[in-house]
Amino acid sequence: MFLFQDCTFFTRKDIIRLYKRFYALNPHKVPTNMQGNRPAITTLTFEEVEKMPELKENPFKRRICEVFSEDGRGNLSFDDFLDMFSVFSEMAPLQLKLKYAFRIYDYDGDELLGHDDLSKMIRSLTRDELSDVEVEFIIERIIEEADLDGDSSINFAEFEHVVSRSPDFIRTFHIRI
Repeated sequence: MFLFQDCTFFTRKDIIRLYKRFYALNPHKVPTNMQGNRPAITTLTFEEVEKMPELKENPFKRRICEVFSEDGRGNLSFDDFLDMFSVFSEMAPLQLKLKYAFRIYDYDGDELLGHDDLSKMIRSLTRDELSDVEVEFIIERIIEEADLDGDSSINFAEFEHVVSRSPDFIRTFHIRI
């Protein structure tokens, strides 16, 4: 328990509450208490986790789970689950939130937000309701606004620069427990 407190932004009480939430997602699979090593090796599938109200309507729910899952496929152990909630907590510093937001949007994992990453991001945000022409227009505007070094992609520093000018970011990159 103390190890979890050292590695997250949560109190003991918060961690117990989150374990109860994890347990409730599949009581047949998750042990009733956190004793022993079984909770650490128990993994919930993305399909079990996505039913949470906090993720249900989020257009990035699969991507969020993929980024936080150790297997990269969206299946979460309690450690992964706790990490996810910790980053999305009010106590997490802006720098950490920016790092994970960038990873969520960086679909191909090349540490740049390129054309394909931006296209997937826009299509997720708009629930794929825009035409290809509209998506291309938005991508051009994003690159125009954020690409400071002229390489037609957005690196972390450029992402950080743009997002730091958006006061809504910190408010929207948040999940209450």
